[in-house]
Amino acid sequence: MYLYTDFDQQLINERVAQFRDQTERYLAGKLTEDEYRPLRLQNGLYVQRYAPMLRIAVPYGLMNSKQLRKVAELAKEYDRGYAHVSTRQNIQFNWPALENVPDMLQELASVQMHAIQTSGNCIRNTTTDQYAGVVAGEIADPRPTCELIRQWSTFHPEFAFLPRKFKIAVSALEEVDRAATSFHDIGVYIVKNAAGEIGYKIKVGGGLGRTPIIGSVIREWLPREDLIAYLEAVLRVYNLHGRRDNKYKARIKILVKALTPEVFAEKVEAEFAHTIKTLKIDAETLKKMDENFTPFDYQDYADEDFTELFAQYSKFKQWFNINTNAHKVKGYRIVTISLKRAGVAPGDVTTEEMNLIADLADKYTFGELRTTHEQNIALVDVPQKDLFELWQTLDQHNLARAHIGFLTDIICCPGGDFCSLANAKSIPISEAISRRFDDLDTIYNLGKIDLNISGCMNACGHHHVGNIGILGVDKKGAEFYQITLGGNADHDASIGDILGPSFAAEVVPDIIEEILNTYLDLRQEGEEFIDTYRRVGIQPFKERAYA
Repeated sequence: MYLYTDFDQQLINERVAQFRDQTERYLAGKLTEDEYRPLRLQNGLYVQRYAPMLRIAVPYGLMNSKQLRKVAELAKEYDRGYAHVSTRQNIQFNWPALENVPDMLQELASVQMHAIQTSGNCIRNTTTDQYAGVVAGEIADPRPTCELIRQWSTFHPEFAFLPRKFKIAVSALEEVDRAATSFHDIGVYIVKNAAGEIGYKIKVGGGLGRTPIIGSVIREWLPREDLIAYLEAVLRVYNLHGRRDNKYKARIKILVKALTPEVFAEKVEAEFAHTIKTLKIDAETLKKMDENFTPFDYQDYADEDFTELFAQYSKFKQWFNINTNAHKVKGYRIVTISLKRAGVAPGDVTTEEMNLIADLADKYTFGELRTTHEQNIALVDVPQKDLFELWQTLDQHNLARAHIGFLTDIICCPGGDFCSLANAKSIPISEAISRRFDDLDTIYNLGKIDLNISGCMNACGHHHVGNIGILGVDKKGAEFYQITLGGNADHDASIGDILGPSFAAEVVPDIIEEILNTYLDLRQEGEEFIDTYRRVGIQPFKERAYA
């Protein structure tokens, strides 16, 4: 992974000192709320419903065990003993005291972590596939590209106050997209040209929120050395033409739609003709980026035969088949640890669990772990010979539920329990659905289904792209929930269709069950939920849900 240089460390230390001074002046009444707001936002600090929320950057989801232990330590000392993994692969604290935040940031700086640009109208954390670099089929490892974007975008003076927040994702697989790349302000796709050279395809104007839009391709091929020049051109066009009079129409997706992708692309190409003259990346820089992510010293292990263990331990067999993925190196496996447990908000992880996972990363991998877009944690370099022992430990600590990619692996925003923007609570709905469908055989019979829940139209829970999406709405002061069907965040991206009028909270599990029963009645052999929905449309589900 990328490790800080002395320059990086000095920069972060100085930023902490600067923010400490700003916070002390605010608490002393020397800065107004309006003066302090942009300062705290660009240091990851929100004011939520009951307490501040501090969002910690986890660049492209990559952490080491030392960093996770520090997060666990801060959760115990400054929060309520837990942290939250977000859909942007970041980590959030929900209960820090404002006066303690500078101390927390200083502690984070000691392990090469920070909260810079995790909020505010700037370029946010770049995300990618949580299995980057270890999964077979990648055109190239996307992490060097993500790191290049991170270094370019951090503290970029021209893009510190954009019309609205700005998010970039990088995809490197043709078969699957685990980063929802089509729904980002810029989607960077690693591709090869006819000559076998590595480069990029660029999408712009994707996003969720009040106006969900699938990004549009504006360039089919971009040489690797021209990436920063092209991204700079895109940002300059957006910064110049993006609306600042209405925050609901300020995202780049609205600008691209208003101009049309073709006209937007023309403007970018005109700007690119200037940026390419000074921002071309030299070969030495690209080489250094790649060298930050050279493969670990993998051992020459054989693939394991688990036939006997599978026969003896059916739960281990389920976990292996569902919560682990093939590794590109023989004898290793990728493990995803579910943070979706009944009685626990999706994505929440306690101090004790974080310390345990850090220990497991040291014992069974090379001390690295990944936070995932689906709000879980992955250990991506586990020798197959250690899988059974790892599973036993996870099972003892309620971290081995074998449902990754299935109905109860729910993406869910914090909702009205925490967020001041939310119209309704999300966590109780997630809890009710998880308890209704707690039988694993039932969810296995249903097959792979993405169920996503948001507490408001900002769509932090990505409800628009869930195969089943649930959106909290306010109905004359009461919490109701709108259902969408048919969303998908993969390469064949789609936005869910609204089923109809919203439902009261207490009947949502019943409606979800009716939708799933409709699917079971209509599916053909081998069809997953999204396939059946695309074949039969919304009407059969609507008729059953409102009968």
